[in-house]
Amino acid sequence: MKKHVVLYKKLSPALLARLGDQVDVTYIEDPASDGLARLREALPQAHGLLGASLKLDAALLDLAPHLEAVSSVSVGVDNYDIADLTRRGVQLTNTPDVLTETTADTGFALILATARRVVELANLVRDGHWTASVGPTHFGTDVHGKTLGIIGMGRIGEALAQRGHFGFGMPVIYHSHSPKPAVDQRFGARHCGLDEFLQEADFICLTLPLTAETTGLIGARELELMGPDSIFINISRGKVVDEKALIHALQTGQIRAAGLDVFEREPLEPTSPLLTLDNVVATPHIGSATHETREAMARCAVDNLLAALRGDRPQNLVNP
Repeated sequence: MKKHVVLYKKLSPALLARLGDQVDVTYIEDPASDGLARLREALPQAHGLLGASLKLDAALLDLAPHLEAVSSVSVGVDNYDIADLTRRGVQLTNTPDVLTETTADTGFALILATARRVVELANLVRDGHWTASVGPTHFGTDVHGKTLGIIGMGRIGEALAQRGHFGFGMPVIYHSHSPKPAVDQRFGARHCGLDEFLQEADFICLTLPLTAETTGLIGARELELMGPDSIFINISRGKVVDEKALIHALQTGQIRAAGLDVFEREPLEPTSPLLTLDNVVATPHIGSATHETREAMARCAVDNLLAALRGDRPQNLVNP
């Protein structure tokens, strides 16, 4: 008898067929709103869950007594209570590695877009306001040769450092739990305490996960340590930053600009002051949003789930 999987993430026909060959599948199109009732109805039969962006709280998990594994199509796992899943004997898997390079591309796109004011000036042309040669009021700032600062030197941080160091001749500094000699050697990088880091970096790039320790890591005090020419880039999680303090820093010229792919609340409210600022480039959490990478993430998630349901150890097991 096949095990039962509740799927709440659209898969390509090939991956859906592969999953359906080995398990019975119930697909819930939008579990966060209209599909929530259907999800609750399906959970009592579920041995596995596969999806992303749904907070699995205790009330939902209580409806799934046969649950063996949750396969998240993501790197971040802050939507899950890992300790509770472990207590229930439920394996949690994620999809690291496959989105590293694509997310680093997004980070560097935001670096270039903010430094050279790409969105602002493209809109100037689109709106028919380009009537003379661009002057100093529309000048941007160089990227090459500037100091690239990275908070969180994991896979994505290293990929970002590679682009900056080898592609743009940028000195690299970073802040993380501990120095990484291999990173220091490869990129000529230097590990710094947070205060020193914030004072020295021209581009401050966040690539760290959201945890109890990192929530609110960047607030008013940290923003005050940055220089007026600093550019702030966040491709990690919105709640790592005090958004109100960031808005104030951008409005007052305390920092030059920000490139943001993540926000405290997503989707970003259309009334957010961030959307009124020319020195902000805001994108809708597109870090891994390419056809190739999303398919690779989904494939990895399917592999993880099927391995867990077979009784094998998944490659990307998050909890013990």
